[in-house]
Amino acid sequence: MANATLDALVEQVNQAQSVSASATTLIDGFAARVQSAIDKALVNGATEAELAPLQTEVDEMRAANEALSAAVSANTPAENL
Repeated sequence: MANATLDALVEQVNQAQSVSASATTLIDGFAARVQSAIDKALVNGATEAELAPLQTEVDEMRAANEALSAAVSANTPAENL
């Protein structure tokens, strides 16, 4: 006999993991697009100093994404990885 409370908790955990994975994909994609724009701007004559604030944002997004990914991995049962 299934336990409704336990089943609901398992579903909440699965949804949270899915949301977290989606968030990491979104953050990584956004960071990659901004990085691409920075790279193109550098090729077209912008200076690293001019783009430093954007590069800092990209670096911070990537660090946050790595932390989120690590947290998701650390809290995902091995059989679900």
